[in-house]
Amino acid sequence: MAKPSAIAIGAHPDDIEFCMAGTLLQLREKGWSVHYFNLSSGNLGSVEMSSAKTAQIRAKEARQASKILGAKFYPSISKDLEIMYDVPTLRKVSAVIRKTKASIVLTHSPVDYMEDHTNTCRLAVTAAFTHGMPNFRSQPETKHYNSDVTVYHAMPHSLQGPLREKVVAGAFVDTAKVHNKKMKALSAHASQQGWLDASQGMNSYLKAADEMSIETGKLSKRFKHAEGWRRHLHFGFSRNEIDPLSEALGVYYKVNPVYERKIVKGI
Repeated sequence: MAKPSAIAIGAHPDDIEFCMAGTLLQLREKGWSVHYFNLSSGNLGSVEMSSAKTAQIRAKEARQASKILGAKFYPSISKDLEIMYDVPTLRKVSAVIRKTKASIVLTHSPVDYMEDHTNTCRLAVTAAFTHGMPNFRSQPETKHYNSDVTVYHAMPHSLQGPLREKVVAGAFVDTAKVHNKKMKALSAHASQQGWLDASQGMNSYLKAADEMSIETGKLSKRFKHAEGWRRHLHFGFSRNEIDPLSEALGVYYKVNPVYERKIVKGI
């Protein structure tokens, strides 16, 4: 019997490590097959190297990171600031999801501080929607599958939306026991230290990721380190409303009652 499958889809090399890798590692520990897909090559992520050289180095770093995570690596299909929500790109993302036969898709917040993240989310959601559509042709052409799929959205950078509004997680995954491996995977992206310092004032990208993990853990009111998630509405993705992360991770998963009460039920 085939293992259950999950895929993390990020915009740039290191996005998965920042906000999704802990959950991916927890699923792998539970026996899941895990997959790693950055849409962009990260070619603009340097103030010192050329675009081509940057893309080459970042691809090597991403492959190393995916190896640390024990995830299958898929090559990038776009460039920084060129991730567009269009049909040709959608066909390529659909093909990767169909290859993985994923029942869990982890991706960015529907709205984030920069458009590459937002467009990656839109592409991942629509591509997941097409997983069971035989008349939608992926590129390369890949057979559809009919299993239920659930999409989960990671927390945006700094736990805020683009208008500085706080974003509340719908659920939390305990990542404490896999935190060191998550940070090791993030540290594989060594080329980003100088870029993130120059572009975003992020003196240590490892420290920033650690602090976000601790802050999310505090918000969970249970875990030391955590990643936060919001679950996409199930219509068109699964026959019924399901929460496979909860089923897979058990005590390492906590639904946020505040989110369920105020956001979902409106009370």
